[in-house]
Amino acid sequence: MAATNYLCHYAPLLSPSPTLSNSKILCKKKKNTTAFEEKKSVFVDYDAGQHKVTTHVTGLRKADLQKRYRLKVEGDRFQKDWSLSQVVDKILELDPKYDEVEGLLNHWVGRFARKNFPRLIKELTQRGSLEHSNRVFSWMKHQKNYCARNDIYNMMIRLHARHNRTDQARGLFFEMQEWRCKPDAETYNALINAHGRAGQWRWAMNIMEDMLREAIPPSRSTYNNLINACGSTGNWREALKICQKMTENGVGPDLVTHNIILSAYKSGGQHLKALSYYELMKGTNIRPDTTTLNIVIYCLVKLGQYEKAIDIFSSMRERRAECHPDIVTFTSIIHLYSVSGQIENCKAVFNIMLAEGLKPNIVSYNALIGAYASHGMSEEAFSIFNEIKSSGFRPDVVSYTSLLSSYGRSKQPIKARKVFNMMKRDKLKPNVVSYNALIDAYGSNGFLAEAVEVLREMEQDSVHPNTVSICTLLAACGRCGQKANVDAVLSAAKMRGIKFNTVAYNSAIGSYMNLGEYEKAVALYKSMRKKKVTTDSVTYTVLISGCCKMSKYDEALEFYADMMDMKIPLTREAYSSVICAYSKQGQIKEAESIFNMMKTAGCYPDVITYTMMLHAYNAAEYWEKAYNLLQEMEEHNIQPDTIACSALMRAFNKGGKPKQVLILADFMKEKEIPFSDAIFFEMVSACSLLCDWRRTIDLAKLMEPSFSVVSIGLLNQLLHLLGKSGKIESMMKLFYKITKSGAEINLNTHSILLKNLLAVGNWRKYVEVLEWMIDAGIEPSNQMYHDVFSYAQKSVGAEYAAIIQERVGLGNCVQGASSIVYRQRTCF
Repeated sequence: MAATNYLCHYAPLLSPSPTLSNSKILCKKKKNTTAFEEKKSVFVDYDAGQHKVTTHVTGLRKADLQKRYRLKVEGDRFQKDWSLSQVVDKILELDPKYDEVEGLLNHWVGRFARKNFPRLIKELTQRGSLEHSNRVFSWMKHQKNYCARNDIYNMMIRLHARHNRTDQARGLFFEMQEWRCKPDAETYNALINAHGRAGQWRWAMNIMEDMLREAIPPSRSTYNNLINACGSTGNWREALKICQKMTENGVGPDLVTHNIILSAYKSGGQHLKALSYYELMKGTNIRPDTTTLNIVIYCLVKLGQYEKAIDIFSSMRERRAECHPDIVTFTSIIHLYSVSGQIENCKAVFNIMLAEGLKPNIVSYNALIGAYASHGMSEEAFSIFNEIKSSGFRPDVVSYTSLLSSYGRSKQPIKARKVFNMMKRDKLKPNVVSYNALIDAYGSNGFLAEAVEVLREMEQDSVHPNTVSICTLLAACGRCGQKANVDAVLSAAKMRGIKFNTVAYNSAIGSYMNLGEYEKAVALYKSMRKKKVTTDSVTYTVLISGCCKMSKYDEALEFYADMMDMKIPLTREAYSSVICAYSKQGQIKEAESIFNMMKTAGCYPDVITYTMMLHAYNAAEYWEKAYNLLQEMEEHNIQPDTIACSALMRAFNKGGKPKQVLILADFMKEKEIPFSDAIFFEMVSACSLLCDWRRTIDLAKLMEPSFSVVSIGLLNQLLHLLGKSGKIESMMKLFYKITKSGAEINLNTHSILLKNLLAVGNWRKYVEVLEWMIDAGIEPSNQMYHDVFSYAQKSVGAEYAAIIQERVGLGNCVQGASSIVYRQRTCF
């Protein structure tokens, strides 16, 4: 009966009514589906012209925890119900070396939700903080509710790869297996990427083989990471093999694969192959992106095809372009204008980048400083250096080194040293490039002792000198003309075990050649050949040009023959030197042959080469061929320099075309080509041949600013020309101007004046000039007195002749000249 009543009492509860069913569903906790959704917020500062985008992730909070965990933290004021993003921000504010990261996490309520752990690691790894991530991961593994997961380990391996911690990444790979996590394709991808970043492409290949043994099929990302591992070290051949294997296995390459192959060619210095691959790539259905075009621009700059690079850049800036330029693009174009010598355009491109809303990074700033530094524009480089600081960036070693180099190239080694010291004060460690720049700053300005001291300082700071350090010192020794120091530098390099490459040998040979040490230079050359170090065009150019400077033309031609036997292409300087050697030997036909060979080889002659040929034709008296060379220079838009113009003028004068000399002089004025003594001499000769006295007077006016530096022989020739033409007044005015300029007037100058004065019968001025000579401490010759005595005897009278004869006999020039002047005044 009791049982029956019990069942009757609870009958409504046991019946399958809709109300009971609904109450059971409500008892089950509803899942939070929006806990890990990213919510973006934007902050815009219109006054400063800045904006900031932040991402907020809530994560599982207190309300989402199981009841037992909620009761555990209920009423505990130290337990904080932070969102996931708040926890990440608080962790990053701590110093992982000294602050208690674990203490902060132990006060976070969300630690009881296991699903928060992967997202926490993801947020930290995306921020890139390795130390914080390691501390959090270590704390996480000690939590009771932690469960090892592949995605957590994959994220940690990628983070270590970004920081080039290859050994730690490999350690995590083995640790995850101890925690019974089987590596998947993403794990192997991350590990291959880690070794690729470290340049360990063979390790990456071995990991790929392990992956295949585990029967894990490689994905496209796997192949891309492996190709990148090979390509980043310049091993483009292996990269191509993997790409081919990728296609054979049915995994087709995508845009990322093509970009990696292009980058491999770029890293391996195969710029032409990269451009060819790009042309093949355009034939496929895969369209290039900004990264692709950036690599192509880089390769074009390296090959000197600047116009094509500019065309691509311009096409990227068009409105309807699919690929728009980014920071890397603009930085590459700045470098392009720097290497092509268009410095003004570097700043213009930088300003365009700012105008298009792109914020420059430290690499962009360094490219602009480097552009100014390469041309010795230290003030502009310093201005950009300060701009880096004002923009919120911290100058790095490259920034300081570029600024240092700018002071070295602008002949300010003391300021270069100050920049070097400032770099150390800012807790930046100078690298070998920094030390080499300081060595060059001292060495290129003649401070050889200071340059050697920097080398010692370099070794004390545990920075090992390289071949560039030695080459810089050798060049400094050559400039300073110190033979002993060249030997000392070479022995120091040998003691330090620095192996000389082609560049180092070329520098050493060049230093000996500059010092006139032919035998030592040749000994180095023989040593170079004996050690099988590759000789290049620079080696033979240095040898041939050095021999020509020392008038060893036979030896120069022997080196040229060796160069031809080895089929090494000649440089423009080598062509010029060989032409000089043949012309000095009188072998004009051979010189012409080399000149024509140069043009056929596509190495177009410059003004120096044309000048060499002009000298050769002048020496052989081939005037017509010299004229033809001028026309050829005009056709190729090559403007002759001062030396070339003087050679042309000599050819015109010797060839009987003095009018062309004056026409060429007008051309030089128009083009603002500086005039030299040789130019003025040829112009004076031309005026003399043409008897163009008016042009002679104009020439005197043109030369007037240069009287103090022009040779006195040339001025004497000009005085003689004016006197010969009967322009005595103009001659005397010119003499006054020469005297006023401070030029050193000698006996020949006065002799020209006296002869021309006596020729026109101006014996009074003649006597006055004699007085000037005596006052200037120049002793007139007896012939000068005899000349005026003879003239007086024939044209003035016996009375003056007797007085002059008496003074000449006594040798008292002062009294003789004074008596003549006195008698002259009393007579009139």
